[in-house]
Amino acid sequence: MKLYVSVDMEGISGLVDHTHVDSSKHNYGRGREIMTAEANHVITTAFNNGCSEVIVNDSHSKMNNLLVEKLHRDTQLISGDVKPLSMVQGLDDTYTGAMFVGYHARASLKGVMSHSMIFGVRHMYINDIAIGELGFNAYVAGYFGVPVLLVAGDDRAALEAEELIPNVTTAAVKQQISRSAALTLTPEKAGELLQEKTVFALENKDKVKPLTPPENPLLRIEFANYGQAEWANLMPGTEIEEGTTIVRFQAKNILEAYQAMLVMTELAMRTTFC
Repeated sequence: MKLYVSVDMEGISGLVDHTHVDSSKHNYGRGREIMTAEANHVITTAFNNGCSEVIVNDSHSKMNNLLVEKLHRDTQLISGDVKPLSMVQGLDDTYTGAMFVGYHARASLKGVMSHSMIFGVRHMYINDIAIGELGFNAYVAGYFGVPVLLVAGDDRAALEAEELIPNVTTAAVKQQISRSAALTLTPEKAGELLQEKTVFALENKDKVKPLTPPENPLLRIEFANYGQAEWANLMPGTEIEEGTTIVRFQAKNILEAYQAMLVMTELAMRTTFC
């Protein structure tokens, strides 16, 4: 059994604000340690329960946060920035299943450090379905016929996953109080929960179907600022919906939509506010 694990950072136990996930801040080093340990609980349990290969993709910010020297010795790690499929780089139809660890709720919803790729995004849609990073990544997995078996993060990420993916296993390692506060398990207790949920997710794998994306999806991204929409609209094939900050792109498949989203959000980050 071959398993794919995408690891973000905002949904890790004990991490509650930007000082834990920003490499320039004082709590980041501690955040990396906890993130790596939490990933290891899932990885080690997977190896101990029938997985012969586990590929891990570092999926936060510059995507070089996981401490490779502390991962399970048989893990293979995808690390570094500028990846064609970003948070789901390396995922293809050879995997039995995927697990998303350290995930957070989408923009404009309650949740610890909730957002969708950048903080300038209010909403993202595939056709009429509102999605965030979790949903978009699940659609890419579904394109390859791979089911998402486990989603770990705060309680709001777990709820989002359960509403989107029937029979998915979730592990809530903290309960949101506000966007920068949470009632959190200790890393030790979170580790025990993740081990338990990983075992259950693997046992339950046949009950989870891939989240099949629509054909020829319409991507729509609503930005917070019109300047961000203008920047995103520099990408060929896009248009701004009149009277809004929504930029739309008609894609031939979900992979093209995903890469369009990456380009549009990267462009949007160039906006200044003065």
